[in-house]
Amino acid sequence: QVQLVESGGGLVQPGGSLKLSCAASAGSIFGIHDMNWYRQAPGKQREMVATSTSDGSTNYADSVKGRFTIYRDNAKNTVYLQMNSLKPEDTAVYYCYAMIQLSAPGSRYVYWGQGTQVTVSS
Repeated sequence: QVQLVESGGGLVQPGGSLKLSCAASAGSIFGIHDMNWYRQAPGKQREMVATSTSDGSTNYADSVKGRFTIYRDNAKNTVYLQMNSLKPEDTAVYYCYAMIQLSAPGSRYVYWGQGTQVTVSS
């Protein structure tokens, strides 16, 4: 049973920065293929923020390009989201996502973190 544990959310003024982290834990993990970040604001659908693959490829939503950076530490089974130049429209609950294979042979399954609140306000 995999758990994704998020941390780093909080309250920040416009123009400020936060760094989110998400660590995957289990008895054993054969491989983590994708680790991504999503967010959901009140009254809106959950949207993709940033994606990453095990080889380091990344992709970003247009709304955060140039401001957010996703990166991974594969040895620690952890993904980070560095958020700079934050805007009020970035206010949302942020969720991490991981596609994980627990053993070989084995299937790949998707797991979600518990969510962490990011509030950008003066």
